[in-house]
Amino acid sequence: MKIASTFRAALVAIVALAGLSTSAMADGGFVTLTIYKAGWIIGGSGGSGVLNFRARSYGLSTGGLDYGLVFGGSKTVLRGRVSNINRPSDVAGVYGAAGAGLAIGRGARAIVLTNQKGAVLELTGSQVGLMANADLSGLAITMR
Repeated sequence: MKIASTFRAALVAIVALAGLSTSAMADGGFVTLTIYKAGWIIGGSGGSGVLNFRARSYGLSTGGLDYGLVFGGSKTVLRGRVSNINRPSDVAGVYGAAGAGLAIGRGARAIVLTNQKGAVLELTGSQVGLMANADLSGLAITMR
């Protein structure tokens, strides 16, 4: 009986260490996104970007929907780090956010997003245009 209990504890410890080593092996890269956004109540966005990961560049496409108080149009250029990825395709997925903002002319943006695979985007940049929003947003990133 005592041997089974000891074996079970050792097995749990091995599984826990395997989980830690998998997340410790996760890597990161850098992302640049250019997103065009327009809307009136319901808005849409689309754009493109580049992922730099392990000395290679990968093309990205973006698209999304906004619902709530959305008015205007803008162009946003975001740059930053992506973390917690093991391969380039981990960046692909749906990122959700709720937020509010106002841009008249030129404005600054900063955002942290996470997708269903655990990839974390930490982005900053600038927004140009006339855009007022208090909405729920979704951004989908796909590999090109």
